[in-house]
Amino acid sequence: MPELKNMEYDPQKIEGKWQKFWERKGFFKAKDFSKKPKKYFLVEFPYPSGEGLHVGHVRGYTAMDILSRKARMEGNNVLFPIGWDAFGLPAENHAIKTGIHPKETTQKRVLNYKRQIKSLGLSFNWKRELNTTDPKYYKWTQWIFLQLFKKGLAYQAKIPINWCPSCKTGLAHEEVVSGKCERCGKEVEQKEIKQWMLRITKYAERLIEDLDKVDYLDKIKTQQKEWIGKSNGVGVKFKVKDSSKSIEVFTTRIDTIFGATAVVLAPEHPLVSYFVNGSKEVKEYIKKSKKKTEFERTKLEKEKTGVFTGSFCINPLSGEIIPIWIGDYVVATYGGGAVMMVPAHDKRDYDFAKKYRIKIKEVISGGDISKEAFINYGKLMNSGEFSGLSSKAAIEKITNFLEKKKLGKKTTKYKLRDWVFSRQHYWGEPIPVIHCEKCGVVPVPEKDLPVKLPFVKKYKPTKTGESPLALIKDWVNVNCPKCKGKAKRETDTMPNWAGSNWYFIRYCDPRNDKELASFKKIRYWLPVDWYNGGMEHTTLHLLYSRFIYKFLFDIGKVPTSEPYKKRTSHGIVLAEDQRKMSKSFGNVINPDNIIKKYGADTLRIYEMFMGPFDQAIAWSSKSVNGVYRFLKKAWGLVLDCKDNKESSKEVKKEVHQLNRKVAEDLEKMKFNTAISSFMSFVNFGLDNKKEVGRDSLERFLVLLCPIAPHISEELWSILGHKKSILKEKFPKYSRKLVKEDNIILIVQVNGKFRDKIETSSGISKEEAKELAIARKRIKKQIGNKKIKKIVFIPDKLINIVV
Repeated sequence: MPELKNMEYDPQKIEGKWQKFWERKGFFKAKDFSKKPKKYFLVEFPYPSGEGLHVGHVRGYTAMDILSRKARMEGNNVLFPIGWDAFGLPAENHAIKTGIHPKETTQKRVLNYKRQIKSLGLSFNWKRELNTTDPKYYKWTQWIFLQLFKKGLAYQAKIPINWCPSCKTGLAHEEVVSGKCERCGKEVEQKEIKQWMLRITKYAERLIEDLDKVDYLDKIKTQQKEWIGKSNGVGVKFKVKDSSKSIEVFTTRIDTIFGATAVVLAPEHPLVSYFVNGSKEVKEYIKKSKKKTEFERTKLEKEKTGVFTGSFCINPLSGEIIPIWIGDYVVATYGGGAVMMVPAHDKRDYDFAKKYRIKIKEVISGGDISKEAFINYGKLMNSGEFSGLSSKAAIEKITNFLEKKKLGKKTTKYKLRDWVFSRQHYWGEPIPVIHCEKCGVVPVPEKDLPVKLPFVKKYKPTKTGESPLALIKDWVNVNCPKCKGKAKRETDTMPNWAGSNWYFIRYCDPRNDKELASFKKIRYWLPVDWYNGGMEHTTLHLLYSRFIYKFLFDIGKVPTSEPYKKRTSHGIVLAEDQRKMSKSFGNVINPDNIIKKYGADTLRIYEMFMGPFDQAIAWSSKSVNGVYRFLKKAWGLVLDCKDNKESSKEVKKEVHQLNRKVAEDLEKMKFNTAISSFMSFVNFGLDNKKEVGRDSLERFLVLLCPIAPHISEELWSILGHKKSILKEKFPKYSRKLVKEDNIILIVQVNGKFRDKIETSSGISKEEAKELAIARKRIKKQIGNKKIKKIVFIPDKLINIVV
């Protein structure tokens, strides 16, 4: 056997060995009702598509693995589960393309993903593994739908929807990107079709308000709020001239009402048919408008089009007779489908008015409306008795006036729409309802769940727009559960999102056949302590899962109103050419290749070191090699110094400073700076080998273990330890050793830099104050002024406020 000092670092020999050891010992199992504090760390479970795991997955999973491992070493009972989000269009589209059934491709991909994940040494709890395509799982997805249906939150409606002519299915607004299907890239059309909808709008206010209860990144909270799109304004009635009818418009700028010189209706507005009056021009315009997607119609840069109805209405405050137009830039789903046009003070209205020569009337001073709309607040003009008021005062007074006269009232509107929940494709959860001519829509009895997805050979979309399930007569034709007469199953399936909006609950009790999950177990584990995922999922998936969770809270199935205490996100990993990784670009980085060449620890560390965790960063093969060299240096340092006695004071100080830096940075997800500190320590150690003792090596390895577990475990055993390094406690640093001998204290007066003082670390606020006010520069700044307060940041800054 070669001498240990001459052993080279060979990840291929050690990583598989330790992965099998950890699995055999069951180190990553979570225990229900442990006396230890619980910590629930969650990653977005992957959709097993394409060629396998990509380096973007690795980044997010490794980060949460590091935090999970650290939390276990700190004495917590950690739940860190994994599963597969395996239903949906991508698998079906792949099946159509290749001729291989989606069930078969999904099974193969899950096995490949699982192999890849295990090769990374991720500490997932495999005993709680889930798969959304498992009938034992989607039985409860269907159960949730039935509860929504019973409470009136799931309903059918014939509505114009986004239709992908290629995938031949309806799409939610969220699945249309720049007017195209997010899956296949084809232009989306409008099609009127009967759809299952979920009333997420009923939860709009709570979805905003409860963001105050959680620790989410500010940008994530902002995304949630912007998608819900709450607007406070006024609903105002414009009476139609020579008619008993009136048009209600919604505006957030009631201070501009005297400048309303037209009303514009959406082509879908219920009153449009009343104004058509046999006009071929108006009918043709409406027909063309309905073919356009909402995205096309509402783009700000799009040229606005419209048609005059020939009818007029009355401005309720100015009394002016103003024209009624139809414009495709107005949509029926927001604000009631009618807007008051104020060209002088709205950009869209200004462009429209210029094009069609509609009157432009200035009612807020401060701009030059001959050039562009003035959209800011200001003082009212040309506004009758309200002229001279500020916009803020005018909004209040005009609103009160309209309410008193019963011409309008305060109203809140949301951009959020009810969730389009049905898809006309095969590979999804069957919707558990039955259609009976006599009884109408009848829910499948809970005892008959799951409604299993039948195996079919023909799974291509139908030309009729129905789901392929409609062709399976033996499955479709059933007896009504209510009257026992002839009936038909629902043939639409649920969307991709259905199984992923509650999976984190099922992890608490994944093998329960009698209920969603044991309430006792849910109460122990939930809410999730820390949820991390891609930035692209911090809007919709997050919104949908919060909605479903709140509904389950309302019916008493979960113990809290919010599912996640903390939500963070990571930036995407770009290719070396700075573009998004794509098979079509030929720039995809396969983690298998990196592990084969450098090992999993190198890949883990590089993914964390490549840049700030929340930012997009480009891959660099050169930097990967640099990380590999770091691990080889760390290996050499331990072997060279393992027989040394106790570390010198200087080395102890360095390793305790490393300890502090790593402990603080990991919790803040500053992985790159933590790793940089490891690199600095190794370089320091190599320069001072004779002073590096076993005590410092052991502390170094325990700190490194959550990030690079394989090499840490191997070196720990080389140091002669019989027990796994995973059983070690995460070390606490000595405050005495991490204090710098001298620090530079910044001195400010009223927040402005005025001086700096070199002094000993750890000085008190009073000591710092005495040193500061004794300085000539500071004396000059303070003069005879009274000191109001002192702001002191230990070892960094003192600010004297006068």
